[in-house]
Amino acid sequence: MKINFNKKTLLLATSLLVGGKLMAQTDSLSKGDYVQPFSKGATFRTWSIGIDGGLLTPYTIFRGHEDYDTPNSNVGYGGYIRNQFSHSFGAQLNFFRGNVEGTGPVPGGNTTIRNSYKTQINYAVDLAGQFTLANISWRNQKNAIQPYFSAGFGLMGFAPKLISAGGAETDFKSSGSVKAAYIPVGLGLKMNVANGVAIDIGYQVNFVDGDNFDGYTVGSSNDKFSYAHIGLEFALGNSSKPKLITHNPVNSMRNEYLMKDAQLQAKLDAERLKNEQLRSDLNATNATVTALNAKFTADADGDGVIDLFDKCPNTPAGVKVDGAGCPLPPAKIVITEEDRRIVRNAIANLEFDFGKATIKEHSHESLDHVAEILINKNFSLKLAGHTDNVGSTDANLKLSKDRAEAIKAYLVEKGANASRIEATGYGKSQPIATNKTAAGRQKNRRVEFTLL
Repeated sequence: MKINFNKKTLLLATSLLVGGKLMAQTDSLSKGDYVQPFSKGATFRTWSIGIDGGLLTPYTIFRGHEDYDTPNSNVGYGGYIRNQFSHSFGAQLNFFRGNVEGTGPVPGGNTTIRNSYKTQINYAVDLAGQFTLANISWRNQKNAIQPYFSAGFGLMGFAPKLISAGGAETDFKSSGSVKAAYIPVGLGLKMNVANGVAIDIGYQVNFVDGDNFDGYTVGSSNDKFSYAHIGLEFALGNSSKPKLITHNPVNSMRNEYLMKDAQLQAKLDAERLKNEQLRSDLNATNATVTALNAKFTADADGDGVIDLFDKCPNTPAGVKVDGAGCPLPPAKIVITEEDRRIVRNAIANLEFDFGKATIKEHSHESLDHVAEILINKNFSLKLAGHTDNVGSTDANLKLSKDRAEAIKAYLVEKGANASRIEATGYGKSQPIATNKTAAGRQKNRRVEFTLL
């Protein structure tokens, strides 16, 4: 059947774009419509088949009428099988046949040879990816209309015939089909009409990898033609399962959250009633606890042991007690020979800068050992600074005091307890040797360490 073409295909494509505004959805749910969010693919029907028919024409929305002045429209038909991989993407294997015609003459062509052409498409098979839109609204459970666009790659076999002004036909190829690859690009929409059945309306432009589709090979651009079609699609599989392409995952999540919210609200109301009873019981318990607390927390002597368990009441303030509230025996401090050796070694290695209270660096190591035993054994230490008789009494007294304080400061810096270290200076008042000789004065310049 041949139909004169004026711009019907373009109007059809435009109507598809306008129809996309509808993107109608429905809230009427059957038992199989609701699917828990993040369910596996086996929960849905993903396979479908379809048949369609429509108009084939060399006219396209991309470049008018191609090589011939007057494009005509002919009936085409086909079918497909599709697997929907996700809510918005599926792979579709398409097949179609039909005739494409155009009337000339071709500009500059010989009308006795090619006044018009008729190309029979023996087969056209392609694999296309189909992207579905408008199934992410949170308002409704499933889509009644699904706009889509597609693109793919395929192979076709066709037989062009050139027709002269007198009606004589000449085969472009004497026998068999011309084979060529093509790229189909399309858009359309599907409308649900029953469970598992949808009307499919689409428009597809097919870009042929060759310039011989219309039998005219002059020029550098390849041929193309369009296929505007309408058909029926049938979902395969268990009819109780929803179709993945129409299912709305966002709305399923919303319904799931609303259902969970209602369940939680009911639990919350029940817990409120329990809480009111618990609050009443708690108030009664608190009154009992308050009375018992007064009994079990009383500590008249303030030693940290409550009167109920205090076996030594009225302990003087500040006295340390055991768990029974009785005074602890004095701690026995044991100073070992090793401790004394460490102190002697520190005294022997102790040197200051001349006339100053600055400890020389080589004395630090032995002082570090003193700091360790003070920390580990909680010893007390008395430091007594002494000088020889060189210089005034006041200067010697100050220097001896400063040196004792310098040692204390160093030990505290290393972690010793400052409250357990006493630093005193005696100046030249307590010599242990004569000050008349250099050796005697050297012995008198000292700091004595006494462990306590």
